[in-house]
Amino acid sequence: MITQPLLEGKMAKLYFRHGAMGSSKTANALMVEYNYFERGKKALLLKPRLDSRDGVCVIKSRMGLEKECEFVEDFVKMSDADISRYDCVIIDEAQFCTKEEVSFFIHVVDDLSIPVICYGLRTDFRRELFEGSMWLLAWADVIEEIKTVCWCGQGATCNVRFSEDGTVIRTGEQVVLGGNDSYTALCRKHYKEGKLYE
Repeated sequence: MITQPLLEGKMAKLYFRHGAMGSSKTANALMVEYNYFERGKKALLLKPRLDSRDGVCVIKSRMGLEKECEFVEDFVKMSDADISRYDCVIIDEAQFCTKEEVSFFIHVVDDLSIPVICYGLRTDFRRELFEGSMWLLAWADVIEEIKTVCWCGQGATCNVRFSEDGTVIRTGEQVVLGGNDSYTALCRKHYKEGKLYE
């Protein structure tokens, strides 16, 4: 698990830490924010407004860790002077960000010398890139995978949406908010087979 503060020299970077559902991305984001806090630094926690699953202005992990946050959409309207009060910017559910928002993160990194750490899914349940993920993969200085495993023990890289009766869903809207009740992570083999368990 990646928890160290990211004050690597004087050069800020744009990080994209991606992982399948259940890989502890949100818990990791919250731990990194706390790591900054413990060292007397100030990190700004953000999420896209679209992510309303756990309430307004709250980032909450499946383990129960939670913290208040602000919205990416408000952040990109902040002045450089206000942003410069922070030592780091941490964004959860970054797959929901737009190309313009990812471009703004680059401004924060390159012009304000503040590291921006983005956590999110790489692909959706159809194995297609989200807009935010696509531009983070294209533009991030550092790309890291947060690992998780399939029920079979192999690495899980595929996000799967399923119905109440356990049927794998292969078509539909890209964004349908949900948790363990409607999504899981599988290895590629079991994703292709649509096999949720042994």
